[in-house]
Amino acid sequence: MKTTHHKNTKHSRFWKSAVILAGLLAVIVVQGCSPSKRTGDAAEAAADKPTVLNYGYIGINKLNVPSSGAEGWGFHKGIIQEELKKHGITQVNLTGFPNGPDQTESLVSGRLDAGSLGDTPAIIAYASGAKTRLISQPATYSIGYLIAKKGGAKSIKDLEGKTIAIQKGSFMHRYVVGLLKQEGVKDYKLVHMLIPDAQAALARGDVDALTNNGVQAIKQIDEGYPLLDDATKHPDLIGTSATVVSDAFLAKFPDFPKIWNEARKKALDDLKQHEDEYYQFVADAQGTTPEVIKKISPISEIKDTPFTDDGLKLIEGTKDFLVEEKLAKKDFDMNDWVLK
Repeated sequence: MKTTHHKNTKHSRFWKSAVILAGLLAVIVVQGCSPSKRTGDAAEAAADKPTVLNYGYIGINKLNVPSSGAEGWGFHKGIIQEELKKHGITQVNLTGFPNGPDQTESLVSGRLDAGSLGDTPAIIAYASGAKTRLISQPATYSIGYLIAKKGGAKSIKDLEGKTIAIQKGSFMHRYVVGLLKQEGVKDYKLVHMLIPDAQAALARGDVDALTNNGVQAIKQIDEGYPLLDDATKHPDLIGTSATVVSDAFLAKFPDFPKIWNEARKKALDDLKQHEDEYYQFVADAQGTTPEVIKKISPISEIKDTPFTDDGLKLIEGTKDFLVEEKLAKKDFDMNDWVLK
């Protein structure tokens, strides 16, 4: 009995020891492997976070940066690059485009991660299925001009039955369609031309009028081309600018909108400390004088917050107009697009 008992006790101690040993091994496994798994997950997330930002803007210039605003100044002075670098973006590729539709095509195809452009092409792209989010409206005072050929139309109504050169899908396209509708002009032809081509066509008399903006518009007016109208007379037809980011980039970098807007704000604060230098930078980029830039793009028009109530109201109105005129494929809820 004793021996048997002894055998049973020995056998029992053996299994107790085995259970304890297994428990200790389990603890070791849990304590040893879990951090490794967490480290692996963190490493995988870190590996997915982008180190390159491909950014597009409107306007091709010799400085190869956006030619105005906090974005232009920030990239020109390296302020935005330095801020992004703190968050892992070590390379920024900047690409200028002649118009918004070309830029949105690059966003849709994945060649760009983000970009700033007019509200109209950004809306048209989103309504057509582009996977983007709107993260800011850097400016809310984009003015379109309607300019006639010399010796031609003297009023908007004189454009009945005439040909007008536009940049299809731009904020100026929206402006002129809205203007002609308000004026009751129904019989007209719109032809798509980039501004340099449109200016040459107007000079030859191949078109009766064109839409223009900024420095190029002021230059044409100074050269004696008749100004038929501009959007300052029609607050509801004023354009806004839009900064959009692809969903694919946001999936990898969800904090980008906050970081971007903080970097932009830092650039704007610096810009306001160097106003004369800023106006000279914009003038050099756009081939004009600081006096002209102060007139058409004053610093006071640059927004210091991502969104304003007035800006959102304008872009909502633009969206509604584009849908009504069937320039945008479908309607959508702005709240699904705006990312605050």
